[in-house]
Amino acid sequence: MNDDAGRQKVIIFTRHFEIKGDLNIYQGVRLTDYMNESKSFVSVTDVEVKDRSGEMRLKAKFLNIRRDEIVIILPEDSLINAIS
Repeated sequence: MNDDAGRQKVIIFTRHFEIKGDLNIYQGVRLTDYMNESKSFVSVTDVEVKDRSGEMRLKAKFLNIRRDEIVIILPEDSLINAIS
């Protein structure tokens, strides 16, 4: 079993921030199901937070994000193209 087992790299957009990090979820669990079952906060590890202009605001080992603030969440490996 490798170190990444159970980790899902995600990109999260809120109204003010772009957040990249890892969700610790069981293998085979869909991101949609995870979000539907999550409580008030979503825990993300190995986090990078940028403001909407792209400026790095912080890096942290752990961050709780209020679920109601999430506008978009997607697996990082599903991103095809991004416009800066």
